[in-house]
Amino acid sequence: MRFVRETKPQASARAVAVIDRLDAAMPEAKIELDHQSPWQLLVAVILSAQSTDRRVNLVTPALHEAFPGPADYARATPQQVEAHIKTLGLFRNKAKSLVALGRELLATHQGVVPRTRAALAALPGVGNKTAGVVSMHIGGDRAFPVDTHVMRLSNRLGFTRHEKPDAIEEDLRALLPEEKWFQGHQLLVWHGRRVCHAQGPECHRCVVAELCPKRGVKLKKPKKARATPTARRLLSRPPRGRS
Repeated sequence: MRFVRETKPQASARAVAVIDRLDAAMPEAKIELDHQSPWQLLVAVILSAQSTDRRVNLVTPALHEAFPGPADYARATPQQVEAHIKTLGLFRNKAKSLVALGRELLATHQGVVPRTRAALAALPGVGNKTAGVVSMHIGGDRAFPVDTHVMRLSNRLGFTRHEKPDAIEEDLRALLPEEKWFQGHQLLVWHGRRVCHAQGPECHRCVVAELCPKRGVKLKKPKKARATPTARRLLSRPPRGRS
């Protein structure tokens, strides 16, 4: 499919169609970090930086048992927390952030995780993306947080030309109606993990391939069939003259 320059209404209609098709293909899409409370979700999202959700889910049960809430982190040292998360990337920085986070929550929010994105983003170790993910899952602000998968797919789909997450989120929010932000975020994450990989995207089994300009994607050319030795011998023979 050849893509031409779109008007804003055309781009918005295509974006909605992409999300609708992904939703039809993956209606079960949801956040894959295990959690039972806003606090556990906040901890898990912080730990997921530079780590897979699967790996985070392996360490959080014992971590939550050792440190059930913010007050437990506030009393702990980073070294005590490190012992439970040392299999994760950046575990020392994450341990320091969780201890500081517990202390800040006790000091400014009575140990309760705030719902608004702005209040969450002001906490230690919580960036704008993390704040958006947590806030929209605990009934706070609507958001379209941009992680590495959303960033990659948004560019390939032609939804943005930006590289900074905040600018990409602005473009996505302008394209899609607010009621599609929550599931749209999760669907792009799932599609990025399962089909539209950073290396070797599987466009042949993509349900939105015909809606995607595949910007920046280098599609592999099909390999030419190699002639067998017998075929090469036959092709090399001079043609026989007609009788």
